[in-house]
Amino acid sequence: MVSNTKTAVNTMSPDIRYAPEPDIDARGEDGLADNRGKRIGILVVAYNAVTTLAQVLRRITPQVWKNVEEVAVFDDASHDATFELAVGYKTLAEINKLHVIKHHENLGYGGNQKAGYNYFLQKGFDVVVLLHGDGQYAPEILSHLYHPIVAGEADAVFGSRMMKTYGGPLKGGMPLYKFVGNRILTIFENYALGLQLTELHSGYRAYSLEALRNIDLTRMTNDFHFDTEIIIKLQHQRYRMKEVPVPTFYGKEICYVNGLRYARDITRAVRRYKSTIRSFKRHPEFQEYFVHYPLKESKYSSHYYFERLTGTNQDVLEVGCGEGFMASKIAAQGNRIVGVDVLPAPKLAGVFDEYVSASLHHGLGDAMVQLDRHRFDKILLMEVLEHLVDPESLLQDCRTLLKPNGELLISVPNIANLTVRLALAFGRFHYADRGILDKTHLRFFTRKTARHMISCNGFEIVKEHMTVMPLELVLGLAATNPLMRLVTGMLAFFTAIMPGLLGYQMVYVARAKQGASHD
Repeated sequence: MVSNTKTAVNTMSPDIRYAPEPDIDARGEDGLADNRGKRIGILVVAYNAVTTLAQVLRRITPQVWKNVEEVAVFDDASHDATFELAVGYKTLAEINKLHVIKHHENLGYGGNQKAGYNYFLQKGFDVVVLLHGDGQYAPEILSHLYHPIVAGEADAVFGSRMMKTYGGPLKGGMPLYKFVGNRILTIFENYALGLQLTELHSGYRAYSLEALRNIDLTRMTNDFHFDTEIIIKLQHQRYRMKEVPVPTFYGKEICYVNGLRYARDITRAVRRYKSTIRSFKRHPEFQEYFVHYPLKESKYSSHYYFERLTGTNQDVLEVGCGEGFMASKIAAQGNRIVGVDVLPAPKLAGVFDEYVSASLHHGLGDAMVQLDRHRFDKILLMEVLEHLVDPESLLQDCRTLLKPNGELLISVPNIANLTVRLALAFGRFHYADRGILDKTHLRFFTRKTARHMISCNGFEIVKEHMTVMPLELVLGLAATNPLMRLVTGMLAFFTAIMPGLLGYQMVYVARAKQGASHD
């Protein structure tokens, strides 16, 4: 549990006063504390907590001690005697359920949590509750945090100081500037993430370890906004979140958190998440949510054209189908779809009548045994040819699989787009995670070279469309946003006037030339 990542400060301080024990109605505590056969762990994160830790442990109720399997104190390389005090408390109180772990290097607030959650995951626990060793959160109500999880009502539970059960945050001594800042950030995050929580910045929380097992913690921050990143991931993966009221206590602690930096980190985390799920840029802490080729919902995009050009009640071959996102759209139109891609199996496998896993770099040779018994009304090559070593072979194979009068639908990016031209004018040709200069592109096309390639491989072009630049991905706006629809409409007008300069992708509908053979 040693890390080379060092965080400058922690919020916990040896100068904090003990929180007064809250006025809590203990009736029903036995029922709340009941573990219902679940293995519950309490993770106590501590840093320089020598004056407070013993009191925190002492205030854990007998009912909770009886029902939890382990309380683990994770000392984050304290400079005081926090570790020694915790070991001494365990010895003197003769508590076998108490375990004390000391990091040799400071992992930071988020890093200490990650170490603790991995500890309980490796031991096969069901529930973990996060408790701070500085006394800021009331140990008397630990059962209130884990009860909704063991009862099957939630996957994560957050203690909220904004709820009025214990008088609210200001009555509990929260400084007005912190209250205002907390509310502003919570409103922003609720709006951005589609949440309805009263507080997103409480450090008192419980998690189902089954949920944490399915969340990638490895690249998440070691800093204070770790709590926000984990809420983002829980929300993205549709886990059930619930709040319970907790009392507020602010003593004379020295707080080392820079409020402006914390607010900046929160907004940055939300922005980076949004950027990742919109496939604009892959940020490492959220990279599992990055979709390399998301569906473009805007009018005049390649997906817009393909959906309409495919039609209904057709036998369709989608080459390079990916996870099946486009196939799900055209299947809803009554089409029968065979998919081919290098993936072992697509996420949306159910939308395909048949799926073939094969390499496409040298045509459909690896898939021909399965495909040769089919003939198709439409074959879709959507954003495929630019990724191939030998796109010509794929075009020739597709010609043999089309029915008479069948159509080949192709989209390729326009390397002559204004954005690329401007970059070249300034000496830049930088590859990216997606877009025209996607780092996986092996071939580049202009309108002229794309037409030439299609014609030379036995096809005649019957329709051509130029798509508009997907500004919604850059601006972070939904395609249905009224402003975005206005911008898209204006862009479509100018693209029609200057297709070679403003067009983002070329979309072609092609048929086999007369005299070309069909099996």
